[in-house]
Amino acid sequence: MYELNIVLIEPEIPQNTGNIARTCAATGARLHLVEPMGFKVDDKKLKRAGLDYWYLLDITYYSSTEDFFEKNKDGTFFYYSTKAKHNHTEVIYPEKTYIVFGKETAGLPEDLLHNNPETTVRIPMISDARSLNLSNAAAIGAYEVLRQWNFPQLLCEGKLRKYDW
Repeated sequence: MYELNIVLIEPEIPQNTGNIARTCAATGARLHLVEPMGFKVDDKKLKRAGLDYWYLLDITYYSSTEDFFEKNKDGTFFYYSTKAKHNHTEVIYPEKTYIVFGKETAGLPEDLLHNNPETTVRIPMISDARSLNLSNAAAIGAYEVLRQWNFPQLLCEGKLRKYDW
């Protein structure tokens, strides 16, 4: 059974987390939020960014990075970072995948990246760009995983409102 997990370690900007929550709701991915966070979960900006999709979310909170890894030993972790040597499309994502993102101002801890070189990946961009917005990076990562899995349980076609095809 396919299971996509999006992990935010110490997110700082509520709008980014709200946008990522909406991506999780729309894709069926589980959201994992690791404290400390730069906002309260009841923040209006967070709720507004997620719009009315909060009821679709499967969300878990953790008191620390150690707490997260202690409670999630059975998955395969991919660490998204601008410091990675591998492209995010070069790896094969197994059925239970965690894509992990760091805080907006600093990314993931370098020790974590150094200890996991084969599962640390980057999204290609021009050399003068420092990084992508966190919510954009999470969406790109999520949809690459789902593309490799052939979009399980997702509606892959739409309909026009005015016309019947």
